[in-house]
Amino acid sequence: MRKLSREEILNGSPIKVMFLLSVPIIISNLMQSLYNLADTFWLGHLPPSESGGAVAGMQVAWPLIWMFIAFTAGFAMAGIALVSQYTGAKEEHNANYTAGQLLSVAVIFGLITLILGVLLAPYVARFATHNKDVLANATAYIRLIFLGMPFMFVAGVFQAVLSAKGDTLTPMYVNLFTVSLNIVLDPFLIFGWWIFPHMGISGAALATVICQGIAAAIAIYIFFSGKHGIKIYLKDLIPNFNWYKKIIKIGLPASIGSSTSALGFFLVTAIIGRVSNAEIALAAYGIGDRIISLEFIVLDALGMAVATIIGQTLGADMIERTKLIAKKGLQTSVVLTVIESLILIGLNVPIFRLFIPNRPDVIKEGIKFASIFVIGIPFYGIIDIISALFRGSGHNNEPMVVDMVRLWGLRIPLALLLGWKFGSTGIWWGMAISNLGGATVALIFYKKGNWTKKVIEKTAAEMPLAIPEE
Repeated sequence: MRKLSREEILNGSPIKVMFLLSVPIIISNLMQSLYNLADTFWLGHLPPSESGGAVAGMQVAWPLIWMFIAFTAGFAMAGIALVSQYTGAKEEHNANYTAGQLLSVAVIFGLITLILGVLLAPYVARFATHNKDVLANATAYIRLIFLGMPFMFVAGVFQAVLSAKGDTLTPMYVNLFTVSLNIVLDPFLIFGWWIFPHMGISGAALATVICQGIAAAIAIYIFFSGKHGIKIYLKDLIPNFNWYKKIIKIGLPASIGSSTSALGFFLVTAIIGRVSNAEIALAAYGIGDRIISLEFIVLDALGMAVATIIGQTLGADMIERTKLIAKKGLQTSVVLTVIESLILIGLNVPIFRLFIPNRPDVIKEGIKFASIFVIGIPFYGIIDIISALFRGSGHNNEPMVVDMVRLWGLRIPLALLLGWKFGSTGIWWGMAISNLGGATVALIFYKKGNWTKKVIEKTAAEMPLAIPEE
């Protein structure tokens, strides 16, 4: 594996370029999923009196955590669009300055999120479930995880910026190191191995915070060293409100779409938390959700690669190549998700038995969830790639609408209606159907073609002034 140059991204074989950009992201995302699965695996192997509540508590916590992450991640989407398009247009000073402004945004939002998360944790968790055991676990997990939010945001900006430059290898190496460390730390802190106390779900959260802090430190060093295609100076971190305005204009729709989607998932979790078999359904959903996240590793990597290529080709005014990349990306996503879904159908029974062997009731419910939800996965593949086209071009209103239709227009109403009628089984069906509706809306936007227009078409006089490199 190697880094790709601007010329290779603009002129190489579309499938080859997508593959070379995607592989490091796949490995990085795989490691990220492995650490999430490691949390679930070790918590599922706590004594029976603890395991169900711990796994369910983490599932209640994550939609809230994701909601805050998603809001700031929207501005990372602006970074992908701006950095990739400036790179394609050979405006390196603007690419560097954008990275500096994004880093300052990440730190500011991270600190705000830390405060809000610690204060609101018990109230939000209580909204999701009334089960005292699940509630206690969720609150403990949320409070610790939010202490590491500034680190998490910095690491997210780091991955977005370097990927937009075509360097997906460096973030991969950082993730390999920190996620491996997290996986090693988990059992020591969860079970109290060696000199550590038994911390249960709090141990899983603490391991994550420690490793995110290390990842953020590495990211800052790389940004300021200038050794990987991006060079930031301290003065680049000083808020430039003209530049912030540009970032917010591009990133805010993505932030709203992502955070409202996360809120939607939180409400779906709350609906699951109110069925008659709440602990069983939440634990099954928690394990199933993490298993299905493995389905999306290749898809998400493909989407980020497509966004990078789209941004750079638009920046270089190569419209026909932009359209070719879009077509190839969509075709590839459909093939991948169908193959992966068939594999998941064949393996869901042994996988659930692996993760929570002492709870046959959770295993049975989890198999039902995976068998139903897998129907909607190929449709989500269409949504993901079309959203990547808009992210790369810097037009995030359309993905925001798709997200809101899928979650708020379809998934939540269907989960309420079908859940009231058929219990957890109805909720699983509502989730699958919502992906079909979201894909339909996404294809309508795709046909309109707004994603073929770049966002850096401004004269030098109109462009907010970047501080030049020293």
